Amino acid sequence: MLLLMENLLTLVLILLGLALFYLSNILWLRPGKIRKRLRRQGVKGPKPTLLDGNTREMKRIRHELKPMKKQDSNNYISTLFPHLLIWRKTYGSVFLYSTGGREILHVSQPDMVKDIGHWTPSELGKPNYLKKSRKALLGGGIFTVNGDEWVYQRKTMAPEFFMDKIKGMIQLIEDSTAPLFGAWESILDSAGGSKEIVVDEYVRNISADVISRACFGSSFAKGEEIFCRLRKLQTAVSQHDSFVGLSAPWKHLPTKSNREIRNLVEEVRLLILELAKANTNEKGAEHSGTCNGLLRAIINGAHGPGHGGTAEDFIVSNCKTMYFAGHESTAVTAIWCLMLLATHPEWQDRARVEALEVCHGRRALDADGLQRLKTLTMVIQETLRLYPPASLMMREALTDIRIGDLDVPRGTIVQVTRSMLHLDKEAWGLDADEFRPSRFANGVAAACKPAHMYAPFGIGARTCIGQNLAMTELKVVLARLLSRFAFSPSPRYRHEPVFRLTIEPGFGMPLMVTRL
Repeated sequence: MLLLMENLLTLVLILLGLALFYLSNILWLRPGKIRKRLRRQGVKGPKPTLLDGNTREMKRIRHELKPMKKQDSNNYISTLFPHLLIWRKTYGSVFLYSTGGREILHVSQPDMVKDIGHWTPSELGKPNYLKKSRKALLGGGIFTVNGDEWVYQRKTMAPEFFMDKIKGMIQLIEDSTAPLFGAWESILDSAGGSKEIVVDEYVRNISADVISRACFGSSFAKGEEIFCRLRKLQTAVSQHDSFVGLSAPWKHLPTKSNREIRNLVEEVRLLILELAKANTNEKGAEHSGTCNGLLRAIINGAHGPGHGGTAEDFIVSNCKTMYFAGHESTAVTAIWCLMLLATHPEWQDRARVEALEVCHGRRALDADGLQRLKTLTMVIQETLRLYPPASLMMREALTDIRIGDLDVPRGTIVQVTRSMLHLDKEAWGLDADEFRPSRFANGVAAACKPAHMYAPFGIGARTCIGQNLAMTELKVVLARLLSRFAFSPSPRYRHEPVFRLTIEPGFGMPLMVTRL
């Protein structure tokens, strides 16, 4: 009995020692090595503490600056990420900070940003911690995987977003706008032709319907449950404290928030598998052309040899990715676009004249008509510059790499703040904070120097595969809206962008809408 107790005690001590070594390696040894190598090369940054890194300082900066917040301009970095601005001013365009166990190299120097785009996803990929923290929302889909698995997933899905396929979706996008027109015309007719409308959910419903029809062969009425739950998941996941280095263990505790996330994850999983099953039976096979082509590609890819999980996980993860990314980022861009047009009536008038010329007498738009929407294209590009849906681009050095003149050790998180690139006065001019679509009159290459400082859809190999669909959808929806309605600011609108995985209006988007 005594011998057994001694053996158990020895085992406990060994396990405790291993746990302590694991924690010390994560929190001290590995980050210390990375920090030391970068410091030797002249990279500076705030001094971290052992457990929290610089997270306490980040929270302190945000707390101290909160009373001075004034979000009345397009430059929201000072209110959402003030620590990044302070550290850039203090330490330069390249600096190092810590979130407790993670060393983050923040880069805004143009040549180094360009170099980031040259590395493959096997060398500079999505961070493993993001894969874990966003697992509930995105699973192991194309947004989170790296290496051969990413190559396989992109090869599986990218052909469904080629421009020849997108052209066949234009009528489908138009069909998705019909419910909004009917609802708004009814509201405005009963209100004498003009009324304040909070446009957020209407626009989100259009975008959700488009991605449902275009990629999964079902209307929003069928996919509404999935979108509703994913929206709740987005809110729940974004509320988790992403700054705390030791947050991962707390996510496994039976708290109310964690239980809610787990329940939503399971509900979404069952709904997606039900949708996939419906599209593999004989009735589902009747859908042809572009409708549900992506779902068929995902289902077929789930049974191939190039992914590292089960077929069900492959289907659920990539459907969740397309559902969330395919409609959330497009919807929030359309919302910001309407706000900017409402506050800049001269550009709204110019875009409307063009939209009426293209839409006049046409029951349906086509690719040629969309190419003629030059002004509207510039408006959309400028909106994406000022309000890129994904403001932070995060990568992890999966091997030792070189960016500019800097040797970046394996395990370093490389961060680029898109808004910093898009508001850089040296690249864009002194009016970088202002809404001026004419800067894109001769294309992106002439809008800024260097051109890679404009990256709303990413840079390098990981450029978003859905950008053709997003731009086409935005043009169709906005052209039809402008040809039927006029928009002006609502006195109730409160300009306060918030970070909820995407940059969105913190208090909704009420606009005065007038029927033409």
